[in-house]
Amino acid sequence: MNKPGKDVDKRERIVKRIARELRDGFYVNLGIGMPTLIANYVPEGMEVTLQSENGMLGIGPYPMEGTEDPDLINAGKETVSEMPGTSYFSSADSFAMIRGGHIDLSVLGAMEVDETGSIANWMIPGKMVKGMGGAMDLVAGARRVVVAMEHTTREGAPKILKKCTLPLTGVNVVDTIATEMAYIRVTKDGLVLEEVAPGVTAADVQRATEARLIVSPLLKVMES
Repeated sequence: MNKPGKDVDKRERIVKRIARELRDGFYVNLGIGMPTLIANYVPEGMEVTLQSENGMLGIGPYPMEGTEDPDLINAGKETVSEMPGTSYFSSADSFAMIRGGHIDLSVLGAMEVDETGSIANWMIPGKMVKGMGGAMDLVAGARRVVVAMEHTTREGAPKILKKCTLPLTGVNVVDTIATEMAYIRVTKDGLVLEEVAPGVTAADVQRATEARLIVSPLLKVMES
């Protein structure tokens, strides 16, 4: 059993919270890494269509061990399952869907987010990168953008900043941020702290955040 505070517990808290943002009929793109786990937490009975920029519409949960099909992969090259009615198409058609504004919700990881909703998630200067992938198109084309990330770096430095320091993926594009500590909404007035994790206070979240947080008068504890 994992002890509280382990990385797997943090990720589960984050993806469960974001899964509550899903709605019937949504077309959703899940970014590489932690966001892909949301496929396993779609509420029962809800019809949500998951899209992958490598050309798959109708991604299902991760397959059970022994049932993997190496030809069925998401954008992160992880094996996935397919839902009834799944369709396949070229990357060009996939990006036409994204750029055409047909994605209701895009969930991405991030290295930094700032108080204006700008996001940096594709490179660290001086490190080898294979390319930006579809992130720039997704943050520009999706109707709503949610960031799923741990609240601080492994060294404990804030990842929610007054201003991003890394090369930007998008400017003023993020709507909400979900971390293991908090759920934060980006507004024209700044970052509004709407939910805190069990056992965490608003002061705890502010100490781990460089940007100033506006504590909602309706602040509540995240559902576990």
